[in-house]
Parts: sequence; C-alpha cells; structure tokens
Amino acid sequence: MKERDRLAATGLVALMLVLWLGFLVHRSPRFAGSAWGGVLGVAGALVMLVPLAYTVVKRIPPLKRAVTPRVSLRTLLTWHVYAGIVGPILGLLHTGHKFESPLGIALTAMMLLVVLSGFVGRYLMGQVSADIREKKELLTQLELAYRETAGELAAHPDQAALLRPVTGFWARLAAGLLVRDDDALAATPIRALRLAESMADLEYAIRNHGALKRAFARWAAFHIVTSLALYALLALHIWSGLYFGLRWFP
Repeated sequence: MKERDRLAATGLVALMLVLWLGFLVHRSPRFAGSAWGGVLGVAGALVMLVPLAYTVVKRIPPLKRAVTPRVSLRTLLTWHVYAGIVGPILGLLHTGHKFESPLGIALTAMMLLVVLSGFVGRYLMGQVSADIREKKELLTQLELAYRETAGELAAHPDQAALLRPVTGFWARLAAGLLVRDDDALAATPIRALRLAESMADLEYAIRNHGALKRAFARWAAFHIVTSLALYALLALHIWSGLYFGLRWFP
C-alpha cells in the first residue's frame, strides 16, 4: 500500500509540473475569470485547506485525543499528501497559464515549492528512516554473532592469538595476507574480523543516516514555513479577487 501511495503521489507531482510547464505552449488570459476558471479556483483553494487538518490535529493534544479514535493520523496524513498536491493542480488549471501579476507569480511559485518540499520530506525522509531501522536490526544480528564468535575465541586462545598481528589499522587492511582462508585454525578469527568490519561499516552508515535525518527535520520546518507563506498569499489573492472583482457593486 505504501508503494502504491508513493507511485500515485509521484504521478500527481509529475502531472503538476507538466501543467506548470504548459505555459510554454498555451495561455488563456481570460480563463481565470471565466465560470469554469472560477470553479477551479474556488475548488483548489478549498482543497488546499484540507492539509491543515493533519497539521492542527497532530500538534494540539486535546484535539488529537478527540479525533484519532475516529480518524487515524495515518489517514489524515494520506489526505494531507493528496490534497496538498491536488489543490495546487486545480490552482494551476485555474490560472489558464496567465502568469503576469507579481501576486499570481508568487502564489504559483509558492505552491510548487510547498508541494516539492513536502514530497521530498515525506518520501525521502521515510526511506531514510526505513534504511536506519533495517541497518540497526542487521547490526543487532551481527553483534549477537560477534559475541558468539568472541566466546569461541575465548575458549581457544591459540585461535585468538592469530588476531594479534591485525590489531592496527594498516594491519587490518593486510589481514587477508596474514590470515589465510584455507587455514582451518583461522576460520573463527577470520569470521571475527569480518563481523567487526561489517559492524564498523554499519555504525558509520547509521551515523551518516542520522545526520541526514536531522537535515530532513530542518527541511520539515522549511516546509511548514513555506506552507504558512502559501496560505498568506492565497488569502491575499482571494481578497484581491473579491475586492477588484466585486467593487463595482453599489
């Protein structure tokens, strides 16, 4: 299900980018003010309000306790993702590819930025978290195997003695020359060396993934800030549309 959601979201983001690039081949200056243009604009604005539900429920504990027994946060997050992409798609259709006013250009650019930042944060951060979990599970298995191997070496001091020449960094690089694979006595020391190297590689990868995850946490903050800017521009756009569109009424 997660893979299907990822593919669907990727397809919608690709559609949004194609629609945005449509201004290269199509422009309809009067469409935004037409009946269908207005319907698409209102629908897009309403759909773009849906993602607020997940953000508000997640960060207000009393509301979270009241809502989550009926609608899970995972479901709200799914709505958040899809509505966060579909709303801007409707907004792009509403424009008719008329990007002339500074407000319209800023609103369009912010829609694209919010969608792309949310998409990157949602799926890449999820992939990083999954990779970290897999590596930690594998590291736990290797540590158990290493303890068993260390117990075998403790019971056979003659085999443990084979590891003394490879205690330094450069000596470990030359361990293949110092300890032969075809030596039955060296089977356990070789296994210990390979387990230790594998654990060191995994620990290094986990540290790097942790740094990447912290970077994505800052990316999430950036997504929230840009979302707030989007809603501010959207409110200004709606106000200007009403003010300049309806001011001729007595």
